[in-house]
Amino acid sequence: MSIVITGSLAYDYLMSFPGRFKDHILPEKIEHVSLSFLVDSMRKQRGGCASNIAYNLALLGERPCIMATAGQDFGEYREWLESKGVDTSGIVEIPGEFTASFFVSTDLDNNQIASFYTGAMAYAHQLSFRDLNPREITIAVISPNDPRAMVKYVRECQELGIPYVYDPSQQIVRLEGKDLVEGARGAEVLVVNDYEFGMMCRKTGLPEEDLLRLAKVTIITEGEKGSTIVPRGEEPIAIPAVPPRRLVDPTGVGDAYRAGILKGMLREVPWEITGRMASLAATYVLEEPGTQNHVYTLEEFVRRYQEVFGETEEVAALLR
Repeated sequence: MSIVITGSLAYDYLMSFPGRFKDHILPEKIEHVSLSFLVDSMRKQRGGCASNIAYNLALLGERPCIMATAGQDFGEYREWLESKGVDTSGIVEIPGEFTASFFVSTDLDNNQIASFYTGAMAYAHQLSFRDLNPREITIAVISPNDPRAMVKYVRECQELGIPYVYDPSQQIVRLEGKDLVEGARGAEVLVVNDYEFGMMCRKTGLPEEDLLRLAKVTIITEGEKGSTIVPRGEEPIAIPAVPPRRLVDPTGVGDAYRAGILKGMLREVPWEITGRMASLAATYVLEEPGTQNHVYTLEEFVRRYQEVFGETEEVAALLR
C-alpha cells in the first residue's frame, strides 16, 4: 500500500451541447441566471476523482488503493477497477445509498457546466487513515470529496506524518478559507487549475505570492496552454501540453495529469520530467470519450513520451 487515494467515486453522465454557452449568457442578467440547454447526446460512464486518478496510475504500472465510500450500486464498478489493477479494499459500500453522480454538459469550445449529486460520498468523513497502517503509505491524495472528509483527512495526514497531495479543485466552493490554507500549508504538492488558483486567493484572502509559499510545490494547470510547476522559493517550470491525436472529451483530463505527477514523485523524477509525464497522461484522456476508456501499455507511454520530448533516461527507466 504505497499510494492511498481519497476522493469521489461516481457515475458520470456526459452530455454534449451543439453550441456555445457564452452565446446564451446575458451579462446584464448574470445575477438572475435561468438557462436550459438541449443536448444532443448523453453517455453514462464510470468516474469520480479518486477512481479516475487510480485508473490512470494503474495504467502507469502502480497499484493504488482507494479509500472512499460508494453506494449499493457499486458492485460491478468495484470488480472492474480490480480487473484494471486498482486496490479497492479501502472502499466501503453504504447500504440504502446510491453512488455519487456527476452531470456535465460540454459545449463546442470544451467549456463545461456541471452538477454533482453527493449520494454515498456524504459518508466519506466516517472513514479514517487511522484504520490503515500509516507506515505503509508512501503518499496520500486528498482530492474532491465530502468537505468534512477533506478537512479530516488533512488533519490526520499531518498528525500521522503521511505526505499528501492536496487537490481541492471542485470543492473550493464548499471549503472554508482557513481549511484551504491548512490543507495547502501541510502539502507536498498543491494542484489546481488557473481558475481554481484564483478562487483560492479570493477565499483565503491571500495574494498569489503568499499562496505559492504554502505547499512545498504548487502546480497550476492551464488547459491547452500546459501547466506551471512552482517549487517553493524557486523559479517556475513551464510544462507544455502534449497535442492530442484527436480531440474528443476533456472530462477527467486533470485527474490523469495528477496520476502522472504522482508517478513522477514516486520515482523521484525531476519536476520538469514529471510535469511532462503528467501532460502526456492527460492527453490520452482527451482522445477518448469519458474518463476511463483510454488504454495504453507502459511501453507505449514511454515510446510516445520519447516521440514528443525526446530520449529521457528517467522515463525509459519506467520499464525497468
